[in-house]
Amino acid sequence: MLAAEIIIAALFGAVLGSFLNVVAYRLPRGKSLVTPGSHCPSCATAVKPYDNVPVLAWMWLHGRCRACRVAISPRYPLVEFGTGALFAAVVLTRTSAVGIALGVLAVLVLVPVALIDLDYHLIPNRITGPAAILAIVLGTALDPSGEPARLIAGAAAGGFFLLAAFASPRGMGMGDVKLAGVMGLLLGDAVAPALLIALVVGILGGLVVMARRKPGERRGVGVPFGPALAVGGLVALSAGHAIIAAYLHLVG
Repeated sequence: MLAAEIIIAALFGAVLGSFLNVVAYRLPRGKSLVTPGSHCPSCATAVKPYDNVPVLAWMWLHGRCRACRVAISPRYPLVEFGTGALFAAVVLTRTSAVGIALGVLAVLVLVPVALIDLDYHLIPNRITGPAAILAIVLGTALDPSGEPARLIAGAAAGGFFLLAAFASPRGMGMGDVKLAGVMGLLLGDAVAPALLIALVVGILGGLVVMARRKPGERRGVGVPFGPALAVGGLVALSAGHAIIAAYLHLVG
């Protein structure tokens, strides 16, 4: 039965991954997420339903628009496949209704945030605001006794990053602060290893970016931190509590 649930979750995740591609493309451009329907951004030809199948359509179209033959970025099928895999991981590693609900919501938030911040150095309030409200509603409805702990985790994570933003305004944006708070609401105490992983990934990513630039070009280079937070949050979805248990075992 679990195998069937994992397959269904993966398929559903791939379908929603297609929508997340739409969110990442249209939201920062101020376009509607509903209309018009899926179309080629180059020739504006509407995408037929049979050419809109997640992952597989890109493969049988050989990565090109059927009408104008302009190349379609491989990021689209990768996001679809990755979202499906993350949905499957949530179902595989989480057993409670609240864990699965908040885990799925975390994927739906972190994937487009990472893509948008990577492209625009922007974490939209139109994602983090509704996500925070929905996280509180789901947490309260499905696990009211655990909601105070998640609220504390959200306040602690957001507060920690708020202090960092005040200390280094050019290094940490308010979008990062809000995202950290939302991650606390979604992950609870697992937000601690998520933020630790994010800091490590962010530092390593910054070093790679700096290394690829000439010494005179390194000043003022901005490195978006949203993707690092997303990586930390997605890892913590499945392994956060295991990381905490391992740490407590080492220090215990």
